[in-house]
Amino acid sequence: MNAQYQKENIVELPEGFTARGANLNDVESSLELFNRWSRSVIGRDEITVADAIRNEWISPGFDPAQDIRLVFAPDGQMAGYTEVWTTAKPPVHPWIWGRVDPEYEDLGIGTWLLAWAERRALQALPSVTDGLRFAPRVGTYREAQKPKRLFEDQGYRYIRSSYHMLIEMDGPVPEAEFPQGITVRAYNPQTDAEAAYRAQTDSFRDHFGFVEEPFEEGLKRFRHFWEQDGFDPNLLFLATDSASGEIAGISLCPPHSIDDPEQGWIGTLGVCRPWRKRGIGLALLRHSFNEFYRRGKRKVGLGVDAQNLTGALRLYENAGMHIHQASDLYEKELRAGTEISTQTLSE
Repeated sequence: MNAQYQKENIVELPEGFTARGANLNDVESSLELFNRWSRSVIGRDEITVADAIRNEWISPGFDPAQDIRLVFAPDGQMAGYTEVWTTAKPPVHPWIWGRVDPEYEDLGIGTWLLAWAERRALQALPSVTDGLRFAPRVGTYREAQKPKRLFEDQGYRYIRSSYHMLIEMDGPVPEAEFPQGITVRAYNPQTDAEAAYRAQTDSFRDHFGFVEEPFEEGLKRFRHFWEQDGFDPNLLFLATDSASGEIAGISLCPPHSIDDPEQGWIGTLGVCRPWRKRGIGLALLRHSFNEFYRRGKRKVGLGVDAQNLTGALRLYENAGMHIHQASDLYEKELRAGTEISTQTLSE
């Protein structure tokens, strides 16, 4: 099936255009490409922090030389980009993300990039147990009509949406009120990594698309992203149960969003099952908002699945957030089988 698929999916680049893998010297020019594209679609830069790109490229299991393809015009200008993520284990839903410079649209570059990305994703198929469903996923802003037409033309189907939520504050929000026996403290990288990662995993089991992965591999990526240079452990909040000492909930925040240095960002917010419906999520939100306000941020954002299974969207709206940007998610089934990612709430 793979050989036949690849034979049928061969697409040529326009004459004079070339492609290669990426290296760390390509970060700045990739950033410029991303923002040329996003300005044409949503009217603003989508990434302002080059280190955010660099940190992803050096994350465990990702190889920019193999997992990224850059397309260049005859004059050397970067015209297209795609990346393929198969780092999750098992990689049943490889993530594909790409951009084409508006100057070079309608030349077939997007089609070439998507075809390359699918072939790259298929290289992970032998590591997926026989009988499991394998379906790469792609997504883009709701306004991006050309990419969505491309996805549909290439056999992808829309499955759901996500939102960038935002709160704009002209003063502190109401103080956080944690339930009795729950206290909040900052993350300690020397002692909290494993427990915080377990709490993150447990709190996201009921989220659409969750796939259990080997603990050590997941922990390594967790530490890479949350203990990197420039991150402040005082913005990684742990709500702990004083009786058991266990982490009941987490709010893990980078210093600012990648698209706006003046906007705070809540990267991960979750409450573990035994402590849900006690107000911990709202308390962590307010605690995070007020800390960002204290640091001079008047806007704070986060991302959420629009059809979130645990009711997070209602929580964020009740906390004063509104939808700032919508994105749509598509997938293409390349092998039928048993779906092991979370689709509905488990008992």
